[in-house]
Amino acid sequence: MPVHPPLIRRLCGALVIVLACCVPGVGLAQPGPASWPTKPMRLVVPFPPGGGVDFVARTVAQRLSDVLRQQVLVENRSGAGGRVGAEAVARSLPDGYTLLMASPAEVVVLPAVGQKMAYDPRRDLQPVTLAGEAPLIIAVHPSVQARSVAELLQLARQQPGRLGFATPGAGSTMQFAGAMLEILGAVDLVHVPYKGAAPALSDVLGGQVPVLIVGIPPVVQHARAGKLRALAVTGDRRSPALPEVPAVAELAGFAGFRFTNWMGVFVPARTPVAIVDRLNAEIVRIVRDPGVRDVLLAQGVEAAGLAVAEFERFLDVEGQRYGRIARERNIRPEE
Repeated sequence: MPVHPPLIRRLCGALVIVLACCVPGVGLAQPGPASWPTKPMRLVVPFPPGGGVDFVARTVAQRLSDVLRQQVLVENRSGAGGRVGAEAVARSLPDGYTLLMASPAEVVVLPAVGQKMAYDPRRDLQPVTLAGEAPLIIAVHPSVQARSVAELLQLARQQPGRLGFATPGAGSTMQFAGAMLEILGAVDLVHVPYKGAAPALSDVLGGQVPVLIVGIPPVVQHARAGKLRALAVTGDRRSPALPEVPAVAELAGFAGFRFTNWMGVFVPARTPVAIVDRLNAEIVRIVRDPGVRDVLLAQGVEAAGLAVAEFERFLDVEGQRYGRIARERNIRPEE
């Protein structure tokens, strides 16, 4: 059975601690749980302020500052589809003072499409926990003659290779959701990538592109105003934030259809196991708190909170799934 690299790192880290304790005069150069943290920490968000990942990071950072009694500063380091911020964390000292709040893009999706990267997410980053997940939403301009995903697919069959769907970018989770619609629906859509969700949303509102696949938050107000028609969410069930909108998985033949914009916490590889476990315990406790859970849900984010090993298995499954779709649809990175 294959062993995930983070598991090897954790076992090696534990062995180092045991050996250090057994050899007289030998201590650990890195801080242990008894002394950590002794100074402010930073939580890097690899995207600009105001997005879903940033929102979850700031919510967690505020509570984490309280429980650790050290300030946790959110630092936005955007660029290259999340790679700039993720690389900064991967290259940081593994001392527990630098964390990453990541999305699928910079740790799972970009490697799956063969994107050249200056870091290896599996080798250079240690998973801590899954903080939350938000399904994507499939919406159309009101002029589109479709009130369900089934009707949208029927329309696509009548116009093969002509019905476009806008997403925040090539190689994004949203492109993969569209690709899976093509696979399971046996249709040929046209992917229209943008440099972010805002311009994609703008063009669909203007009628330049008929279909939109993005995160839930920017669509809600326009759907309620009748400027967009929400067809479905892409989680494996309906979102509590939009209970009236069905999940794609409810459609016959689409069982298991699941694409989410998740938010996961990572630290540099070789961070002491005791610190990783402490961070996991505190962040899981934070996101599972009913008050925090309600705050996240108001923005369409469902709180998670996984043990380290559970999160590592989650990443394995995500990586394999995205890899299969990338190969089948020949999805390549945006150079």
